[in-house]
Amino acid sequence: MDKSGINKVSLASLLMTLGIVFGDIGTSPLYVFTAISQGKIFDHILIMGSMSCIFWSLILIATLKYLFLALNADNHGEGGIFSLYALLRKTKSKWIIIPALIGCATLLSDGFITPAISISSAIEGLSLIYPELPTLPIVCVIVIMLFSIQQFGTKKIGGFFGPVMLIWFLTLGVLGLNQIIKNPDVLAAVNPMYALSFLKTYPEALWVLGAVFLCITGAEALYSDLGHCGKRNIRITWVFVLSMLLLSYFGQAAFCLSLQPNVTVESVFYETVPKSILPYIIGIATLATIIASQALITGIFTLVNEAIKLKLWTNLKVKYPSTHKGQIYIPFINYFLLAGCLLVIVIFQKASNMEAAYGLAITIDMLMTSLLLGYLMLIRHKKARVLIVILFVIFFVIEFTFLTSNLNKIVHGGWFTLLLAIIFFTLLYFHHKAKLLRNSVAEYEDIDHIKPMLESVIANKKLPYTSTNLVYPARSRRINFIDKTIVHSLFYMQPKKAEVYWFLHIDITDKPYGMDYSVCTIIPKNCFFVNLKLGFKEPHLIDQAIKKIHADLKESGDIEGVNVFYENSNIQVPPDFKYILINSRVASDNKLSVIDMFTVRIYRFLKSVGLSAIEDFGLDVTNTIEEKIPINVSKIE
Repeated sequence: MDKSGINKVSLASLLMTLGIVFGDIGTSPLYVFTAISQGKIFDHILIMGSMSCIFWSLILIATLKYLFLALNADNHGEGGIFSLYALLRKTKSKWIIIPALIGCATLLSDGFITPAISISSAIEGLSLIYPELPTLPIVCVIVIMLFSIQQFGTKKIGGFFGPVMLIWFLTLGVLGLNQIIKNPDVLAAVNPMYALSFLKTYPEALWVLGAVFLCITGAEALYSDLGHCGKRNIRITWVFVLSMLLLSYFGQAAFCLSLQPNVTVESVFYETVPKSILPYIIGIATLATIIASQALITGIFTLVNEAIKLKLWTNLKVKYPSTHKGQIYIPFINYFLLAGCLLVIVIFQKASNMEAAYGLAITIDMLMTSLLLGYLMLIRHKKARVLIVILFVIFFVIEFTFLTSNLNKIVHGGWFTLLLAIIFFTLLYFHHKAKLLRNSVAEYEDIDHIKPMLESVIANKKLPYTSTNLVYPARSRRINFIDKTIVHSLFYMQPKKAEVYWFLHIDITDKPYGMDYSVCTIIPKNCFFVNLKLGFKEPHLIDQAIKKIHADLKESGDIEGVNVFYENSNIQVPPDFKYILINSRVASDNKLSVIDMFTVRIYRFLKSVGLSAIEDFGLDVTNTIEEKIPINVSKIE
C-alpha cells in the first residue's frame, strides 16, 4: 500500500479526516455535562473538579496515549487493537490473544449503543422547541438511513461529512468562547489540583468520573481509523479539534458556574445556545451525531476485516467501495449493527437512559489497548523502559479508575453492553480455540511417499483428465508434507488426473497489504508447492494469483502451459484450472472431550453463517469442486 497517499496533507484530506475520525469524540459535548449533573446540584467543586478531570483526560489519554504513542505503533500504516496484535505475534507470546479478543469484543458491543445515544441526544433537543414531538421514530429513521449509506464507502461519506464537521466544531468553539468571556475564572480548572481535590473531597466523585469518561469515548477511533486517513492528517486535525472541544467544555462549565444555587437543567449544552438559533444548532448537532456514529462504524468494519484475515473470525463478504485500500464495507456487520442499534433504541427509549449503559465496554477496550501498547513499547524501546513503565502505570491508574467508576452502570443498563461483550468474546475465543484444535488433530503425509502414486496417475492413459491444472489449497506450511485430506481426495475417493498439480498454501502475513509467492518443484513440469503470502487486508483472489504464477512459470519454461483437452489441435485455448476445496471435519473417532466438542460445534455454527470457501477464495463455482472429508483419515500403508 502506498502509505504516502493517506499521509499526504491537503485541505481535502484534512476535511475527510474530520468527517471520518472525529465524529464520536466531537459530539461528546452534547451529553457529558448533562450526564455529570444527573441527580445532582451544580456547585463550585463539582463544576471545577469535573472540568479539570475532563481537561486532563483529553490531554493524557486522547492526546498523549492515542495521538502521540498509539499512532506510532502502526502496522504499515494501519492501527487498531488487531494491528497491535499482529505486531506482537512475532514475539510468540500466547497470552496476547486474550486482550486482543477482549478489545475486539468490547468495541463490537459499543457499536450497538454509540449511534443510538449520539443521534438520540441530538434529536431530543427538538423537545425544547416542540415538547409534544415524538422523537423515537425520528431517531430510528435516521439510524436506518445512516447504515444504508455505508455501502458507498468512507471516501464519499467523508467528503460530505467533512465540511459539516468543520461547521460543527466551529460552532462548539464559538458557543463555548461566548460563555468563557462571561466567566473567565473557569479557565483555572486547567490546574490539576482541582481534579485531585474533587476526587478527594466530593462524596460521589468516583461515580461522576463515569460521566467524565464520556468525553474520551471516541479516542479509540483515532487509532482504529489510522489506515483510512493517515497519521499526519489525524495529528494536524486534532490540534483544531482539541481546541474546539476544550472551548466547548470550558464554556459549558462557565455557564454552570453562572447558575443560581440549586438550579438544575435538562441539557447543559442546549442551554448555552441562544434561543434564536436553537433550531439551527439542533440541525447541525443532528448531522454531527450521524457522523459520530460513522466514526465507530468505520472502525468496526476495519476491526472485523482484520479479525477475518488474521483467522480470528469466520469469513464474511468484504467489499471495497473505492480504490482506496483502507476503505471497506462488510454487509453482514452493517445490518447486524443496524438491528442492534434499533434494539437499543427500543429498549432504552431516551439518551439519558442510554448514558447508563454507555462507556463501560470502552473502558475495558482502552485497558486492553494500553496493555498491548505498553508491552510493544517495552520491546521496542528497551533503553526507555523506566519512562514507559511510569507512563503506562499512569494510563492504567486513570483507565482502571474510569472502569471502577463505570461499574455502577451495570445495574442501570451497563449489563446490556457487558453481556454483548461477553457473548462476542466467547464466540471469538472458541473460534480461535477451534482453529488450534483443528491444527492439533490434522494429519500430514510426507510428499516423497506419494510422489510414486502421483507419477503413476499422471502416466495412466486410461484415467480421464479431471483438469489441465488441478489446484489444492493446503494447510501444511512445509513443502515436504501435504495434508492427509488432500491425499485422500487425490487417490482414494476417485483418482484425479491432471497435467499440472498445484498445492497452494496461503500464508497471511503481519503486513496489511502486499502479495508475494515462492514455488517449490515436486515433480518437474507436473507438480508444484506454492507458498502464497498475502497481507492480512488483501482480498483472497486465488484464481488471479494462480494464473499469474502459471504465466511466470510458463515464461521461465518450467511448465508447458497447454490445455490438455486441445493438445492435439491447432485451436489455441488457454489452460483450464480446477480448484478442489476440502471441507474437513473433525472425525467422530477423535475422542474429543466435552469442551472440545462444544468448541467444534461453535466453530461449525460460525462457519455456517460466514462465507463459503468458494466465496472466500474469490473463485467461480463453475471451476470448483467441494469435498467433505474427515480430518482423521486412514494412514497410507
